[in-house]
Order: sequence, then structure tokens, then C-alpha cells
Amino acid sequence: MKSSAKTLNPAPDLQAHANVRTVVRPPHGELQPEAPADPSSFDSTVARGDTGRMLRTLLGNLDGMVYRCRDDADWTMEFVSEGCRALTGYDAQDLLLNKRLSYLSIMHPEDRDRVREEVVGGLTLRKRFDCEYRIFHATGGIRWVWERGTGVFDLQGRLAAIEGIIQDVTERKESSQALREAERRYYQLFENALEGIFRTTLDGQYLDANPALARIYGFDSPPELIQSRKDIRNELYVDPKRREQFMALVRARGSISGFESQVYKKNGEVIWISENARAVYDASGELACYEGTVEDVTERKLYQARIEQQANYDTLTGLANRSLLNDRLQQAILNASGHGSRLAVVFVDLDRFKYINDSLGHHVGDELLRAMAERLRASVRDTDTVARLGGDEFVLLINGHGDPESIAVVLERMLSEISQPWTISQGDFNITCSMGVALYPDDGATAQALLKHADSAMYRAKEKGRNNFQFFTAELNALITERLELENKLRRALERGQFSLHYQPRVDMHSRRIIGAEALLRWNCADQENVPPSRFIPVAEEIGLIVPIGRWVLREACAQNKAWQDAGLPPFIVSVNVSVRQFRQDDIVQTIGEVLRDTGLEARYLEIELTESAVMHDADQFIAMLNELNDLGVQMSIDDFGTGYSSLSYLKRFPVDRLKVDRSFVHDIANDVDDATIVRTVIALGHNLGLKVVAEGVETEQQLEFLRANHCDELQGYYFGAPLPGNEFVEVLRRDEPLRKLSPSPKRSQLPLL
Repeated sequence: MKSSAKTLNPAPDLQAHANVRTVVRPPHGELQPEAPADPSSFDSTVARGDTGRMLRTLLGNLDGMVYRCRDDADWTMEFVSEGCRALTGYDAQDLLLNKRLSYLSIMHPEDRDRVREEVVGGLTLRKRFDCEYRIFHATGGIRWVWERGTGVFDLQGRLAAIEGIIQDVTERKESSQALREAERRYYQLFENALEGIFRTTLDGQYLDANPALARIYGFDSPPELIQSRKDIRNELYVDPKRREQFMALVRARGSISGFESQVYKKNGEVIWISENARAVYDASGELACYEGTVEDVTERKLYQARIEQQANYDTLTGLANRSLLNDRLQQAILNASGHGSRLAVVFVDLDRFKYINDSLGHHVGDELLRAMAERLRASVRDTDTVARLGGDEFVLLINGHGDPESIAVVLERMLSEISQPWTISQGDFNITCSMGVALYPDDGATAQALLKHADSAMYRAKEKGRNNFQFFTAELNALITERLELENKLRRALERGQFSLHYQPRVDMHSRRIIGAEALLRWNCADQENVPPSRFIPVAEEIGLIVPIGRWVLREACAQNKAWQDAGLPPFIVSVNVSVRQFRQDDIVQTIGEVLRDTGLEARYLEIELTESAVMHDADQFIAMLNELNDLGVQMSIDDFGTGYSSLSYLKRFPVDRLKVDRSFVHDIANDVDDATIVRTVIALGHNLGLKVVAEGVETEQQLEFLRANHCDELQGYYFGAPLPGNEFVEVLRRDEPLRKLSPSPKRSQLPLL
């Protein structure tokens, strides 16, 4: 490359003041004066020597390389400071007068033209120049350097030399590049994110929005969204109070996640969104704005609503189904107990429905059921419940009436409404019904007892000529006596060692091998009577004995599982049912931790089973406790899934591993369309949430084939074997072979309920 100015002779000004001193070049290219020739000038020479030493010290400690070079094609170096080695990896002598290589040769070829242009520009204007460029270090690496220099001009204004300093700025350059790259990635993430991203003022105006947010709300671009929505509270949210709740939660917690609301799109369409957001504070600690993300969850909400509808409502009439009735009845009992009020459970059966259904056809029968469902629904308040159990059987839950007389008034009006002529194309029909009533707490303290007693009263109404209602008046004294006797025996059963555990295998769908077992409680009274769990478990729940009994079950099951492992059997999971009362009255997390430590069983081989309806009471508290158990490593499952009605909104928050499909749905999947649909839905829901799905109550080959076709993961039921005592169950384990049908399917009354 050609020089931009006249090529200079080597350091012409270095011979100045030759009558005072002679200039020589010491090693490393430093200029040093020789000893003074004239003794009379000794003092001044010493002073100059001190100055030279001071200059060398300063240059040696300087972070960078000081240089003086000619303005020639190679920028030949005439002086190079000791900082040369740290900067370039070469000694100063290597660059001095191009002895080994020129400084230009170590400059990156792509930068040379630009650097020379910048240097020449500064020299031409007689100004200082600054530039950054790359050099090749002696080790082979590339370094970024910053150079600042200026021209040295003689008395005639001619450029005599170039002097300056060069420093290594690689670290700063790389940091700057990393920052720019991070900014670029953040911008791309912001622009291309699938979720909407926002920043809003405290008073509800958008500061920033990405394209995804604009698309979610139906706008063509973020600027259009920002300009069109100046008041988020009133212009975006369907319920403006949701914005206030959003801000209150963020202020209180600092952040919020999964905040769901309905909002308006640009075209007025209403959609569901889920927001994650946090509060942003300024340097003084004052709340400055909110920022976060938005996801359109409309499709999920609609799907969830469909699932809940299918799982909890009768497809023919739209009334609550059996599972929803059971859950609402339990809640109604809790409310009545808490307020000291009464609850009426009314069992309704249409009179001579079979005759109409058989003579006029099932489609007419379906029309009749829908019509009667509407009449029943119109006869009660919105706070009451009307459910269809199946066929022509309905159940009413009527809250708040204090005595049988007030209930009778309601039922008289209902009988009158039902008996109004029903007109269809085939003619007019007068339909009547028979009703049975059970009152809480007079006729029972549990949902099961109330339904049973109401059903008995309904049959008495039919016996008395139909088209009437009857209250439950069975021999209460005998029932109370039997109940008290059961309580007394139950209170002594634990200390007398009358409880035992049986184990029912849980098998893998594909291998048919045992991968787990459920521990089932059995009670053998002193008189050798085997009391079924369905009889004594509710009593234990009511009188508080379920807590010590449950603790015994937990310890016994863990000890047995550890004993099997110590005997050399392959380890597997044992499931233990835990009562909701144990969670409420006992420190269940501490208890389980102590049992695992005492028995030596690893936490991963214990599974806690909770019923769906149980976890729905105080769900937030349950979630916290379940998270603690999850931290211990214990596995968890939701038992009897499908019998609740409000758990789907919480299910994603529960740290569970399995869903167990309730046996009531599995029992009729081969011939009941509704049950088959529910089971398919539960399996799909479980898999979508990353959970294993277990089908309980498998008894027939038809059930097994249905579950295999719908990709159920695990199976449990009498098809593979009845629950066995530990000493018999171990023999099944030792065989270690795929399980086939071991015994005839028992009657439903024999199936274990715990």
C-alpha cells in the first residue's frame, strides 16, 4: 500500500542537540542518551538520566504499547515500548525497523485499508486519530486493539513521524459483541414468540406489545393494539374487576401465574386468556409497570368444559349424573352440618315408564325423560340439585327446609307439576311418579345412607299405590343399636390386632406382570365375622378412628414391602389409601416420613391414593401438602377418578403420577356408551397431562379388550386375582409370570371398597 505522505528518513529529529548528547538505540528500541561528554555538564546529564529512567518506568507500567513510526508503506517502527510483548507476543526488537516483521504485517488484512484511511484522515486534518482493528498475536490468536495517535510535524510543517499508543481491547470488544448478540436474540424472541408479551402502565395502557399479543387480540400489528386499547380495564376485560384483581395479586405477591380471564378481541369475540406477569420497580423502589405474557387458552377451556360436561352431566337430559350428585350431596351434607340445618334427599321414580318406553319406542321414552327432567328442574330452586341416576330414576337435593312439613309442601307441588298431561303426536299422557324422602341428619349422616333410605322410602310409595311420597321411617332403633355395637367393636379392633392387609396386584397392560399392589384393609371381629370395609370405614371416618387405623395401615404396608425386597423379590410400588380426615387431623407428611425412615423403605416404592372428591375440599391446602410429599419422593394417585365434578381445574396443579378410573365406569364400558365415553376421556386426559392411567374393577375379557384398544396403562381387578394376604400374595410374586384370569369374576358386592 502506498504511503499517504512523503516517506521519511529514519528519525531525523533524533540528532537534534547533537552538541549536548548522542542518541543511541538500546535493546527493545528505547532511545537512551549516552554518558555526558563534558564533565561541566554533569549535573544536567544526571537530571536527564533521571528523566529517562522515569520515562522508561512510566512506559513499562503503561497498559499498552507506545510507539513512534514512519509514515511509509509498512509504518516502520522507530520506537516501541516494552508493552509490545504483552500486546502482540513479539519483542520490541522484532518490530523495530522491521527487523523480523513489520507491524503492518500482523494487522488483519480485512482491516488494513480502513485503518490507513482513518489514520491518513487524522493526519491530513492534523488531528488525533482513533481506530479499532484486529491483529494476529504471536500465539496465532486474534486480538482486538484500540489505537490513538497523532502526527509529529517539523518547523516547516512537514510530517516527521507518527506517535501513539495501542491497547488490547479484546475483552471489551467481546463483551460488547456478546451484549449485542444477546440483544439481538432477545429481540428475535420478543418478535417471534408464540406467546403474547406485554408491558403496561399502572393505569392500564400498553407500553410494549409483541406481534403474538396483537394476533391474540385480533389486531394487525402491535402499534394498532397499543393505540386502540388505551384503557385495558374497561376495553379489554369482559369483567373489569378482573383487572383490579390482577393488579392486587401482582402487588401482593410480586408476580402471578395462570391468571385466567375472559377478554374481548378487536371484532368483539370473547376469548379466554391466561396471564403470567410480574411487578417492575424503578431504582427508588416504586412500582413502575407490569410486564408478562399472555396465552390464548380458549380451546383448552372449551375442551375442559366438554370433559366436565361428559364426566358430570347426563347426556340425555343435561341433569347432574351419579358422580356429580354424589359430590354435591357430600358437599351439601358438610354445609348442613356446619350450619345446623336439614337436607332432604328425594328419590324420584316415574310410574309405568317401562310401559311407555316399550309400547311407544325408546325415542318417545327419551322425549318423556327430557320433559320430566325439565318439570323437575322447574319445581326446585337454583340452589337445589336435580340429578338423573339412570333409566327413569331421579334424585333431588333440597337444601334449607327445617322440617318434614315444609318439604311436604314442595313435594305436593312437584307431584302436581309432574302429573300435568304430556302431549305428543301419539296423544296425551298423564305421567305420575313415586317419591321417597330421607332427611339429614335424621335419617343418615352419609351420602350413601341418605340415598339408600330415600330409595327404600320410594319403594314404599310405590307399594302404597304410586303418585305419592313417603318419608323414611324404617326401624331406626334397630339401626342405631347396630351402629353403636359396630362402633364399640371398631374402637377395640386396633388394640386387639383384628386388622389385616390384603394385597391386590396392579399389572402392566402389555406385559401382564405385576408392577404394583394396592393394600386393602380387612377386619376380622372376635366372633370371626368379616366386616366389609364399606360398613366400617365410614364409621371410622365419622368417629375419628380412621387416623390411627390409617397410620397402622401405612406402617404395615411399608414394612411388608421392605420385607419382600429384603427377601430378594423385585421391588415394586405398594399403594395405600389415605383418608381426607388423615390429611386434616394428622401431620401426614411427617407421619409418612417417619414410617419410611423406620421401615427403611425407599419413598419411590410407596404410593399414596386419594379420592378425587376428597382432594377437592380445601384444594389449595391439599396442593401444598401434596407438594411436600412429592418432595419426599412419594408417588401419588387420584383414586375413583371421574366421581368428582370440580377437580379438572385443579388437576393440572396436583403433583400426581396416576389417575385411577373408578370401577363404576369400568363395569359397564362394554355396553354403556356414556361409561365408555367417560373412560376414553379420562385416559386421554391423563395421557395429555403426562400421567399413567389405571383402570380399577377389571373383571371381564371385554373390559380388558376395550381398555387395551384405548391405551390404558395399568389394570387392577378380579380378572387378575382377588386381594390376598401377604403370605399368599408373595407366592404370586415369586412366580414372576404374566397374570392370567385366576378366578371367576365375583359379584360386585364382593369388590373391595378400600
